[in-house]
Amino acid sequence: MSKKNALNKENENFSPSKLDWNIIQAEMKNKLGTDIYESWLRKIEFVEELKNYVLLSVSTRFIRDWITSRYLDQILQIIKIHRKDINRIELRIDEKKVKDVDQISNTDNNSLENNQNISFIKDSYLRYNRIDPNKKFDNFIIGSSNKLAFEASKKVSENISYYNPLYIYGGVGMGKTHLLNAIGLSLKGKNKVMFISAERFMYQFVKSIKSNDMVKFKEYFRNTDILLIDDIQFMNGKEAMQEEFFHTFNALLDKGSQVVISADRPPNKLSRIQERIKSRFAGGLVVDIQKPDYDLRNKIVKNKVNELNVFYSNEVNVSNEIQKFISSEIKTSIRELVGAINRIVSFSRIYNKIPNVSETKVILKDLLNLSENRVTIDLIQSTVCKFFKISKNEMLSSRRSRYLVRPRQTAIYLTKILTSKSLPEIGREFSNRDHTTIIHSVKTIEKLKAEDAELSANIDKLKNQILYNKENEI
Repeated sequence: MSKKNALNKENENFSPSKLDWNIIQAEMKNKLGTDIYESWLRKIEFVEELKNYVLLSVSTRFIRDWITSRYLDQILQIIKIHRKDINRIELRIDEKKVKDVDQISNTDNNSLENNQNISFIKDSYLRYNRIDPNKKFDNFIIGSSNKLAFEASKKVSENISYYNPLYIYGGVGMGKTHLLNAIGLSLKGKNKVMFISAERFMYQFVKSIKSNDMVKFKEYFRNTDILLIDDIQFMNGKEAMQEEFFHTFNALLDKGSQVVISADRPPNKLSRIQERIKSRFAGGLVVDIQKPDYDLRNKIVKNKVNELNVFYSNEVNVSNEIQKFISSEIKTSIRELVGAINRIVSFSRIYNKIPNVSETKVILKDLLNLSENRVTIDLIQSTVCKFFKISKNEMLSSRRSRYLVRPRQTAIYLTKILTSKSLPEIGREFSNRDHTTIIHSVKTIEKLKAEDAELSANIDKLKNQILYNKENEI
């Protein structure tokens, strides 16, 4: 038998089971959540399984790009559970499906919009709905810093054009997008709602010019009842686009549509935005969301912990002490508060222990605005020497006496976790020790911490002294 025939025979005998796409879909829904699955992943169709990759298809370029940037790696990991030899996914656009959708859009445009109540530029323009079903008025936590913005948003959702436009501004992570989303959710049942970022508006404008489809662009953006635009500050500098936005804005106000805008600054502080646009923004109701006070921060932290307890079936344990600490120390934004809780919960689940305040400070050191410049190797060495009652010369010497080795290893360990210095840099600061010695010291202390409660407590005390100049807090 020739080699070629033998190879063909071997290939015939090797017939691995085909991928069951229904099983993959069920696992994607389970692991990534029903909302994500229904919004994006259910749209994926299985095309073909080849030697070491899977070919899938979706209906539009936007869906393809969204899935590729956010979920493709996770989908591949799910597939690899069933087929280890698959090492990549090809995601293509089904051109036939695009044409079919375009034909439906042209022949039954009114029916489609009435069913979905969401304005969008279809396929070649925009299949983009940012409305998140989880961001509602009901779960927006109110405090003195955001109450006015909340009440104004509620009023708009009850009585269109009561405040028009409504302009909400505030820093990053303060809840502006949540309020816009809540307005959209409450109104989309009886109105055509367009919720879009300024950046996305610009993208569609430029694309429409290039494809000579400005008539459709104008039609879709001006034929809406509620226009919600997020982060308007990103519309700066594009004169032609600002011109179109100005006329769209005026057309919507003239026909009684509601316009709601968010930004990171008040209208008069917007840079490179036409004065007439800023004037129109200022002519409506302008409200700001200020930094949350302690009471609001504490309410947000407690609410997030309760949410996670529901999600993890009451397995989350964040002590009141830690909750109060986070509420007191993280003051910049609500998003950072939520991020801090997520970090603490992740630490707790990974290490199967509840962190104390000292460990919390290390876990959240970047959010607590700890300047690394304050934490120098010299400070660490001096603090450790004082604690163990040895001189710095003794610590840095080549002597290997037990009463010197442990403090030296402790100082090296603290340098590694409290600074971003590389191993060779740390070695140079400890009398030019080799990087392997640094690694050995770090691993030794990590092992001893797990076995020796007293040493672990001492290291916590040292962390507090170095980071906060507090000697007894654990």
